[in-house]
Amino acid sequence: MSKTIALSGTKKGVISVTKIEEPYGAGSATVASVGISLAGNADAPEWKVHIPLENLDEVIEALQSLR
Repeated sequence: MSKTIALSGTKKGVISVTKIEEPYGAGSATVASVGISLAGNADAPEWKVHIPLENLDEVIEALQSLR
């Protein structure tokens, strides 16, 4: 599963959100990967963060509280 979102305030930037299973090798926990590419390349973002799925609900809640 993945989704690409246009990055507001840029001409071609994107935010990519992807689910990665075993990102650090066999047995490692699945993560949500959130990447930012100012160049518009969702497959090679300049910045990215991996969030363990166990933390996802709390991170979403924290992000929503920023509104």
